[in-house]
Amino acid sequence: MSTPAPESPSLARHRPFVLFWMARLASTMGYQMLAVTIGWQVYELTDSAFDLGLVGLIQFVPAVVLTLLIGHAADRYDRRLIVRTAHGVYALAAVMITAALLAGVLTRGLLFGAVFLIGCARAFELPTAHSLVPALVPAPMIARAVAAWTSANQTAIICGPALGGLIYTISPTLVGAICLVFFTASITLVTLVRVKGPAANREPPTFASVLAGFEYIRTRRRLLGVITLDLFVVLLGGVTALLPIYARDILAVGPIGLGLLRSAPAAGALITSIVLSRHPVERHIGRKMFAVVAIYGVATIMFAVSTSFPLSLLILALLGASDALSIVIRFSLVQIETPDDKRGRVSAINYLFVGSSNTLGEFESGTVAAWLGVVPSVLIGGFGSLLIAGIWMLLFPDLRRIDRFEPADKRLAET
Repeated sequence: MSTPAPESPSLARHRPFVLFWMARLASTMGYQMLAVTIGWQVYELTDSAFDLGLVGLIQFVPAVVLTLLIGHAADRYDRRLIVRTAHGVYALAAVMITAALLAGVLTRGLLFGAVFLIGCARAFELPTAHSLVPALVPAPMIARAVAAWTSANQTAIICGPALGGLIYTISPTLVGAICLVFFTASITLVTLVRVKGPAANREPPTFASVLAGFEYIRTRRRLLGVITLDLFVVLLGGVTALLPIYARDILAVGPIGLGLLRSAPAAGALITSIVLSRHPVERHIGRKMFAVVAIYGVATIMFAVSTSFPLSLLILALLGASDALSIVIRFSLVQIETPDDKRGRVSAINYLFVGSSNTLGEFESGTVAAWLGVVPSVLIGGFGSLLIAGIWMLLFPDLRRIDRFEPADKRLAET
């Protein structure tokens, strides 16, 4: 008589991770709702694709300037405190925009000021949160935790813009009030998280310790390849900044349609993340990563030429699904191959190269759209993503040959 295979342990049994997952859901809901308001207001006030691109550039600058400080802070201080502070800054930005709307004094400059505050907070929050996740679950569950963490993000990206667009048509100021509720909830949930394990490393802040993350990535070619791959793909292939133009001028669907367009990639990503949290990728990881990057590029090209709203939603969902699988693979590799005492610094660099490439990509898309038009801008991004995937397969053959998630020290011990 055969013995049944033991059931895989549930992430729901790890209370700190569940609380942090809920906090991620709440904060991203608020952030995405606020982003709909900012995007629509900027385009309404300026009628400029270039200004939509500037929103991304303004968020990119803090990540570049603060990267070394962010990484060292995440490894030296309580990561929960850093995340809570960032969420508090989001709440402040929501108050600024809501108060200006109520007083009838909302301007381009005020919106850009709020975006800069959000960019500073996001630069601290994302790498710190990513480096905290592995401390909330056992090591064998890190890949599943990353997938579940991604599902919280994608759930919020689906619901946040759609809800924000709907509420915006009723009352723009109501969007800001609801954002405050979400940010307050996220701060409370992070406060309740208790982290087990050794205390954070308190080494004095020397120049060498601050640069340790760069040195660690430089000496590990697989990490370097993973991080730079997404940098260039997202830099060229992003379409988010141009969605207000598609919603108003090409598809003619208004603020509600804009919310749905922003939500569509997350719908595909959410389904993918839920599947991966239960059935993680275990074999042929490298080949699958490059395959989904190619799908991302093809989906971007298809979206560029679509003039059908339902078809555009389906294409964006496919784009999001491919991106989600790529994210889970890449972030799992980064976290598994990095020791906890360096995760903050490595995650900060990863955010600079990967997360901030989204905002810099928005600036690139807006600038090219202002010069050549919105459709050529998106087409260039799609074909560029395919080109980058092919080049990186040649430059980093070790990435293509990755079969399983294995820490670097285990691979070295077996060779």
